[in-house]
Amino acid sequence: QVQLVESGGGLVQAGGSLRLSCATSGLTFSRYTMSWFRQAPGKEREFVAGLSWSGNTYYKDFVKGRFTLSRDNAKNTAYLQMNSLKPEDTAVYYCAAWAGITITPVGNEYAYWGQGTQVTVSS
Repeated sequence: QVQLVESGGGLVQAGGSLRLSCATSGLTFSRYTMSWFRQAPGKEREFVAGLSWSGNTYYKDFVKGRFTLSRDNAKNTAYLQMNSLKPEDTAVYYCAAWAGITITPVGNEYAYWGQGTQVTVSS
């Protein structure tokens, strides 16, 4: 059974930092593209960033220069380091896994999802 479990969310002031983790089990982690999506209240889910198993990255413009992806294949865990957080970053953040070799921003392509972790940035 595949499981993705996010952690690391919380309440932070604008300008602060958080590091989200996505611990996985039940899949060959090193062969999966790992991406992060977010959904703010009243808004649709949106792609944030993705890291392919080969090391390629894709960041949406609204997080470029502030967020950084990484992965530890030995721990089957993906990370999203979020710096210079803004109130508009407030959302539930989800990690997702896809067996493709590229990074897709299309959520429906991802077979596996975590339960989400809340990130709240106060002004």
